[in-house]
Amino acid sequence: MWTLICQGNQMKNMPEETRLHRNKSGLRLGLRPDEKMNPVRKESRFSNGVSISIFPALIFISTTIFMVGCNQLLIKPAPRELNVPDVNEPRIEAIRILQDGLADSDPMMRANAIEAVAATRQVKLIPKVQRLINDEFVPVRFAAALAIGDLEYRLGGNSIRQLLKDKDINVKIAASYAMAKLGNTEYLEVLRKAILNNDQTVRANAALLLGKSGDKTALKLLYRALQDKNSDDKVVYQAAESIARLGDERIYQKLWSMLISAYADVRVMGTKAMGALGTAEARNALTTMLDDELLDVRLVAAEQLGMLKDPAGEPEVLDVFKKNLTAGLDKKSRERANVLTAMAIGQIRTPSLIKFLPELLKDESKFVRIAAAKAVLQSTAKQRPL
Repeated sequence: MWTLICQGNQMKNMPEETRLHRNKSGLRLGLRPDEKMNPVRKESRFSNGVSISIFPALIFISTTIFMVGCNQLLIKPAPRELNVPDVNEPRIEAIRILQDGLADSDPMMRANAIEAVAATRQVKLIPKVQRLINDEFVPVRFAAALAIGDLEYRLGGNSIRQLLKDKDINVKIAASYAMAKLGNTEYLEVLRKAILNNDQTVRANAALLLGKSGDKTALKLLYRALQDKNSDDKVVYQAAESIARLGDERIYQKLWSMLISAYADVRVMGTKAMGALGTAEARNALTTMLDDELLDVRLVAAEQLGMLKDPAGEPEVLDVFKKNLTAGLDKKSRERANVLTAMAIGQIRTPSLIKFLPELLKDESKFVRIAAAKAVLQSTAKQRPL
């Protein structure tokens, strides 16, 4: 799963009060004792015109795609092919929503839908994803290549080979990742070279894909990117997450420093990276994040714990409904919280949470509906595979 990060498209996070507090484990989070308290949380750690947009259109995606051209608009929508009847049964409704998303005129919706198809392994929808290889919007082509690779969809091999000649280098490295996943491991060398590229966006995407590849020989390159003084923040944080994904426990202290950052977006990235690490120590760290002052961070922590088969975050998610925590939020903040809530439900999957998914499937936001559809399919996968 992925989160789009854009250059030249600032997405500001909701401001929050900054305060020191002691969580349930007795650990202090927030500012160091020698720092002055600031009444307003810093919006983003990222500089140079790059905002870590943990809450844009691709919010529910858990890995990170770094892309340029996020203001690009696609005039001609992808063709609509809807063969699933509109009925009330949640699973069928979820599939219909994903089909709608793949055909939506909004490229961000298409990219979200592609990721959801891959994450829930909806192989019957992959031919529709394959057609989006030719999409005009770079993140859609990127997402389509990753989906074909992640599902090891060999019938898409010829389409992926076409992308190896794409005009955008980010799409080329996504295609190389897919080729490696399809058994052509020599294409991992393209990723190894890309992480040394002068373009920071390309380097961040290469770091992402090296982590997803499972190739532990890439650890040396990832540590080099992490420690390089010329690496910008998005490269550093993505390298840290990929190192965690590859299971190197030496990264723990770096991830902990991200969890106690004054910046909400960095805490979110650190929380996701701890989930990728998945050790007992990482799980304990995630539990402390359930006490974070920001709802979004608590929901991400609950999601990551659920992914590790730990339902400790269930009460935090239930509070969204029982305490109506989204009341009073502006439209974008409410959408963001509802997407993160659906994501958490999809990983925790307890009956007390699953019962809220039909409500989220009917949300006014298409992005919430996509996230809810993904959660429905995740929650029913073992009970009734498609």
